Amino acid sequence: MSMDLSGKTVMITGASRGIGAEAARAFAAAGAKLALVARGADAIADLAGEIGPQAVAIPCNIARYREVDQAVTHCVSAHGGLDVLVNNAGVIEPIARMAEADPDGWDEVIDINLKGVFHGMRAALPVMLNAGGGSILTIGSGAAHNPVEAWSHYCASKAGALMLTRMLHKEYGDNGIRAISLSPGTVATQMQREIKASGVNPVSKLDWSDHIPPDWPAKALVWMCSAAADSHLGAEISLRDEDIRKTLGLG
Repeated sequence: MSMDLSGKTVMITGASRGIGAEAARAFAAAGAKLALVARGADAIADLAGEIGPQAVAIPCNIARYREVDQAVTHCVSAHGGLDVLVNNAGVIEPIARMAEADPDGWDEVIDINLKGVFHGMRAALPVMLNAGGGSILTIGSGAAHNPVEAWSHYCASKAGALMLTRMLHKEYGDNGIRAISLSPGTVATQMQREIKASGVNPVSKLDWSDHIPPDWPAKALVWMCSAAADSHLGAEISLRDEDIRKTLGLG
């Protein structure tokens, strides 16, 4: 599978590590220009340096709408537009059952995982609509569909983010906005180390070899920008689906 995204601009949130960083490399390999967004300024600066002049690093806290709006403005200024937004940034700590959950920590997860997704959509939409369309891809989770012990914040935020994808399709699908969610399954990233350290639920008991590598969802995100993924508009693609893996050539 190969795609040519030359001339397209992709903005990725949470680009400092894990799926976000691998997605940046995959989109760069496809020829896209990149805006790398994350709170970790040093990490995205290093990644932009690795990728080269087609990438710009934009430090941003996606929990704050004004910062996201400024990040989109910076992206358009640097690259001339915005064709693809990847809502990837997400957190899961602090993991705790509801009776022991820290309300401030719970709020922060909602601010990043749910409000951050809305902020990205809200800031990108005027630019994309003015240009005649664009793709908004959001990293989802099986936690959007089923309760997982000690993950009330994560499950609620991912369920809300999936509904935002569905809303985006309903309101702007006829205006050229391609909204799709990607549920990657468990991925070998820092988040899985945090989950494992909690020891709370069955996900924390998985062996590291059970997790897929982060370049798998990265490849899926690039493919999702093509017309081949149009049957999934307004819905969610799961990398647990063997047919999807076969389509993407994943092992």
